[in-house]
Amino acid sequence: MGADTDRHFIERLTWDEVERRIRVGAPAILPIGAAAKQHGFHLPLNTDRLQAEWLAARIAEPVDALIWPTLAYGHYPAFVDYAGSSSLSAPTFEALVHEVAAGILGAGCRKLFVLNTGISTLAPVDRALARLDAGRVSHLWIHDGPRYPRVAKALAQQGHGSHADELETSLMLALAPDRVDMARAEASPAVTQDTPGPLTPSDPNSPNYSRSGSYGDPTLATSAKGETLLAAILDDLNEHVAAFVAKVPAAAQVSGTSRSLLQ
Repeated sequence: MGADTDRHFIERLTWDEVERRIRVGAPAILPIGAAAKQHGFHLPLNTDRLQAEWLAARIAEPVDALIWPTLAYGHYPAFVDYAGSSSLSAPTFEALVHEVAAGILGAGCRKLFVLNTGISTLAPVDRALARLDAGRVSHLWIHDGPRYPRVAKALAQQGHGSHADELETSLMLALAPDRVDMARAEASPAVTQDTPGPLTPSDPNSPNYSRSGSYGDPTLATSAKGETLLAAILDDLNEHVAAFVAKVPAAAQVSGTSRSLLQ
């Protein structure tokens, strides 16, 4: 990300510029992406944050949105056995999301998008946002939408996966290739079925054993797959953002109807 994206990230702006942009209707984006979460031997611990901020910058462009600082700690209990990986409790993370999101809306932003790169973070974020105005806040999961699941299914060669795997590594090869060390990519052991529970680097008898921390086969990743996956993600996200920004809140519709009846 370069200078052309600076106008979107509030941490690079002055407060009065942020105030002016909010006043003219700029929507807000709150990225959620771990900066301390293992991603195998071949990807950095801030993989989720890199994805969150790269995607946020690109969905901000068409609607001239403001991007709040990324929530880099979250609820990631599946990875805490790996050095450097941090996880908040679900209630703590839920409270964090709620307070930050409420503050953004309270500052006057008409629409807020919470851009989520996690899986274990989905339920706490849903609960946090359920207490806010549904007409003003939208929870965006980067793997949701009609296009991405279809493209991912067509491209995937691995037998199983969901973390630091073929698909996620392909994404990183497309958006941050300098942060990927494919020479160290290592597939997790074959499984007969996915088993719920945390991954472990130390118990070979566990059905969730992974020496590297990958769950899937990152050795199958390519930048070409990543470009295709990114295009699908962006199409899904941009479509949803445009529709939500254009949607008139119910309160405004009622107010407009009342005014027309009085004329």
